[in-house]
Amino acid sequence: MINWDRVNELRHEIGQEDFQEVAEMFLEEVNEVIVRLQTAPNIATYEEDMHFLKGSALNLGFSAFSDLCESGEKSAASGQEKMLCLDQIFKTYDASKAVFKDGCNNTKGAMPESW
Repeated sequence: MINWDRVNELRHEIGQEDFQEVAEMFLEEVNEVIVRLQTAPNIATYEEDMHFLKGSALNLGFSAFSDLCESGEKSAASGQEKMLCLDQIFKTYDASKAVFKDGCNNTKGAMPESW
């Protein structure tokens, strides 16, 4: 679900303090798109939304979430928007976020409470 090698690589590259800031920004930006997809989905922006979510997820090691977003992006690009399983994308994001937070708290120091 989480590519911990990527997480550790990013943490090593930018340091713990900056890692927390990057992770917090990632979660805030992704949450904004998730909430918009949950409350006001727009088929016309699915491809763009899935591309954004995929890229964000890859940067922070959310591999399972990224895979679903990539599949959704391809579906939207080929005119198969109705094939997107948004509920699965939402559930995988929530599960990934919980695993990420737990893993970060247990291995490299506490994450911000806002997560």
